[in-house]
Amino acid sequence: MYSNYKTQKMKKTLLLLSLFLTFVVSAQEQYYNNVDLTAEGITLKENLAVKTIATHANLLDYTPGVWEALKITDVNPVNSSEVLLIYGYSASGTTARTSGINNNGGGQGEWNREHTYPKSLGIPNLGSTGPGADAHHLRPSDVQYNGQRGNKKFANGSGNSGDVSGGWYPGDEWKGDIARMMMYMYIRYGEVQCLPTNVGIGSSANTTDAMIDLFLEWNVEDPVSDFERQRNTYHDSNQTYAQGNRNPFIDNAYLATRIWGGTPAEDYWGIYTSSDSEAPTVPANVALSNISTTSIDASWEASSDNTAVTKYEVFVDGNLNGNTTSTNYTISNLDPGTSYSITVLAKDIANNQSAQSVAVSASTLTDATAPSIPSNVNITNETGTSFKVNWTASTDNSGVTGYNIYIDGSLQGTTANTSYNVTGLTASTTYSARVSAEDQGSNTSAQSAAVSATTTDGSNNIVELFISEYVEGSGYNKAIEIANITSADIDLSAYNLKRQSGSGGAWETPLSLSGTLASGNVFVIINASTTNQILLDRQDLSTNNTTPMTFNGNDVVGLFKNDVLIDVFGVFDGGSQDYAKDITYRRKSSITAPNTTFDLAGEWDSYQNNTVDGIGSHNGSTASVDSSDFETFKMYPNPTNGNTLYFKTTKEININIYNALGQIVKSENISKNKNNIDISNLSKGIFIIKINFGSTNISKKLIKY
Repeated sequence: MYSNYKTQKMKKTLLLLSLFLTFVVSAQEQYYNNVDLTAEGITLKENLAVKTIATHANLLDYTPGVWEALKITDVNPVNSSEVLLIYGYSASGTTARTSGINNNGGGQGEWNREHTYPKSLGIPNLGSTGPGADAHHLRPSDVQYNGQRGNKKFANGSGNSGDVSGGWYPGDEWKGDIARMMMYMYIRYGEVQCLPTNVGIGSSANTTDAMIDLFLEWNVEDPVSDFERQRNTYHDSNQTYAQGNRNPFIDNAYLATRIWGGTPAEDYWGIYTSSDSEAPTVPANVALSNISTTSIDASWEASSDNTAVTKYEVFVDGNLNGNTTSTNYTISNLDPGTSYSITVLAKDIANNQSAQSVAVSASTLTDATAPSIPSNVNITNETGTSFKVNWTASTDNSGVTGYNIYIDGSLQGTTANTSYNVTGLTASTTYSARVSAEDQGSNTSAQSAAVSATTTDGSNNIVELFISEYVEGSGYNKAIEIANITSADIDLSAYNLKRQSGSGGAWETPLSLSGTLASGNVFVIINASTTNQILLDRQDLSTNNTTPMTFNGNDVVGLFKNDVLIDVFGVFDGGSQDYAKDITYRRKSSITAPNTTFDLAGEWDSYQNNTVDGIGSHNGSTASVDSSDFETFKMYPNPTNGNTLYFKTTKEININIYNALGQIVKSENISKNKNNIDISNLSKGIFIIKINFGSTNISKKLIKY
């Protein structure tokens, strides 16, 4: 069987070539007409991702959608009553590489719609919706033989498919298909669902992201077949079971080379590796203007080329500083009072480059002006041994590079942020804090006015409110939750919320808070126009569709105390980026204090759009938790194929079970006397178990198979 596979592949290519080639080429031209294909690297990757996501208009159901799509796209080119099997023959050659088109199912001898890489390698598990039902990486596979693959990562090999080097080799015939499917999944679903480093055994050392050399090599060694092209063409159509989007790496395998490098793949379009060997002319009349202490504007006359100039590269003192498609460029982050030599070269899409222009030199202005004095200095988060000093940023003509923090007149430390944690203090002691600012020219401002604070007696190290949940749902489903995990009730009259629009500008009209927030409780603010009953039921305050509760996924929401920012969701002046659109974020249970420096990855967990089941409560860590609670806790058996999950605990605890989408699927209380949960209703897969010990929790992974 194996000896014929090359011949079979050649047959499928020849038979389909005349039927699809003309249509494919024209479809590609139309499909990519609004994509900047002159870009390269991560920029090109992002351009293709935007296109691939935007055109994925038809989200197929796993059943029957994917079944029906595969019966169209994976038909055997030499026998229309069969489908080709991507995992269909064993090393001994005893299992057929085709199966009857209607012989689909889940039993032995049938073919199934299988994920080309194991669902469990997705982060989270791919499941059978969304990425788990994307027909670009679902292929017919022999049920029994696919079972041998298990959850192994892809690894290099030769010949037929099978186990190799602790992984799974898809076979010489299909390894290129696999590589291009992995590339598609990576750009379509990002690093959450398909990290190449998580699905294949290879190195990402020579790429700028998680792409690995294994897939780049397979992309070159097994070129695109017309079988792949006709699958792509079908999905870029108006057919019932077509998704609407294409796999760009099938259309042109060289796109992978242009993004990630490595051995060049074939350029099917001929636009990157054509016979064009003529370089553009050298950029002329480079001129420097608008010189400041830290920046220089460069401009030049456009180069000419036999095809087209696609970009210019700007060099500072012989080192590449950046590139642009226009004939002007701002060179930033320079040192004051320093001479620089600037040159420019031109490139075309075939990567032919001109010589560098004649060098032009200029010196940045000398900086003799000190930054403004830091203002609004205040102290928060007092504990027995530490507190946090906060202030409003200074301004400077060349840019502030850092701040010096003084405690009782002595330099405590420096930071580039507008807050600093002072540690190593003595309990029940009053300290004085001052701050000064420094710029790139080493000019230092005067110290700020002194502010004083007294450390606590050390009995409770958590003293401040913070934002614990952010809901940016559809329509007016918007909410902000504020948590009090301190040991005291807190008067809210000193606090307010403000919004900064994603388009920039100042903080907008504040929403003042009032009342008392009891220790261990939360305060929920919602947009009054919401139709979500959970939000309506759990609100403490609602506002009529006005700021700040009209925030969108690119806005910033800040929590202020005495009109000083103490906590923030979003980056102030971060630009109009939908980093939080249609998402619920909950503060990680390990976070015990506010933070004026937004740390999305380090401090927040994300959940699907309109997830509001957790609103109205927050489980945060406190210093009073006895570590023995965790040491004596046990959960077993895990992994399990049974229907009962057992726990060993000396305390009464709450158990929440979350599926891969972050939704609670089971919640129960457990004690020494009631020590088990019925999990018979849970499907096979990976779940997160959150175990709440009073005001803190731990998380464990549960695998049910």
